[in-house]
Amino acid sequence: MVQITLELPEAAFSVLHQAPDEFARELRIAAAVKWYEVGRVSQGRGAEIAGLSRAAFIDALSRYRVSPFQYGEQELTEELRDAD
Repeated sequence: MVQITLELPEAAFSVLHQAPDEFARELRIAAAVKWYEVGRVSQGRGAEIAGLSRAAFIDALSRYRVSPFQYGEQELTEELRDAD
């Protein structure tokens, strides 16, 4: 595993009421959720980045109000057309 070091102001931890290790864990989850939301990673890869099981990642998507379904307009139209 690769380790990355970030320099953050101490105020970031107090504002979020989190210890640095909790902050780092939440940062991994938030990044993975956002990358999933914009279509850069799959659920499986997002879960791996977040350090979660796939089921826990889907729960995280829900907490962040991100749909677990990656459908574009064209895919959704085709899916609805095929359902008729």
